[in-house]
Amino acid sequence: MALARNLRVIPIDTPYDDAGSPSVPRNPNEVVVYTGSIDDPATDTALSGLLAERVGEGRHAPVLRVHRPGRILAFGRADRNAPGYPEAVAEARSAGFTPVERLAGGRAAVFHESTLAVSFAVPADEPKLGIRERFEAVAGGTVNALRSLGADAAIGELPGEYCPGAYSVHLDGRLKVAGFGQRLVKGAAHTGGVVVVGRSDLVRTALVPVYRALGLHWDPRTAGALDDRVAVDLDTVEAALISEFTREFSPQPADLPSELVAEARERAKRYRPGTR
Repeated sequence: MALARNLRVIPIDTPYDDAGSPSVPRNPNEVVVYTGSIDDPATDTALSGLLAERVGEGRHAPVLRVHRPGRILAFGRADRNAPGYPEAVAEARSAGFTPVERLAGGRAAVFHESTLAVSFAVPADEPKLGIRERFEAVAGGTVNALRSLGADAAIGELPGEYCPGAYSVHLDGRLKVAGFGQRLVKGAAHTGGVVVVGRSDLVRTALVPVYRALGLHWDPRTAGALDDRVAVDLDTVEAALISEFTREFSPQPADLPSELVAEARERAKRYRPGTR
């Protein structure tokens, strides 16, 4: 696992300063594991970007986040440039999903209460040089975790899938259940995405009108969830993912630093459609 290799998990009782950085001398082989969520989707997106920046500046250890989001429709840059974007945002809201403008590229993707958001923010002196390796590490680790639960998971783009990508994760070569994107910042890279554990119907409910507004063609039958094929729940999948990404260690979750959350709330408007 390229991202987790030689990383030591910081226990929950490690002291932090007000900026969310360990106040003890940092070992370069550390990673912080956060499982907490934030009630506002735009603030949560801003927090991920802020963490990546702090990692790049050397002010925060590498970060693994595995958390449970609410109902979010995350739009990429290409979506924002589409003529139908305002209509797509309205359709997302009509379906009960909060629209946000995502950190990474790609097309519109769905998060909801039966999904897990997974991301790594890691230092990278030259972020552009490791894009493929980071995708392989996160998608591959996800596949390993899902296979440990009995799923026939593999990496690859399915014809007609939503938010298409070479590092999508699918089941049985038919159902997309996870996808990932990357955001590069000075000195670091953020690789994150969604794992759909249940309620694949919610993905279709949200994306059918949104993709129609954006003028995108896709096959809703490719939108799946893990529990379409195996008996799993959020707790089981979350534990499997954390175990896989930190399998050489004994991780304990850490609380999100309040100072970072407060700063993220101030940045949140950057990720709300129409408020840039």
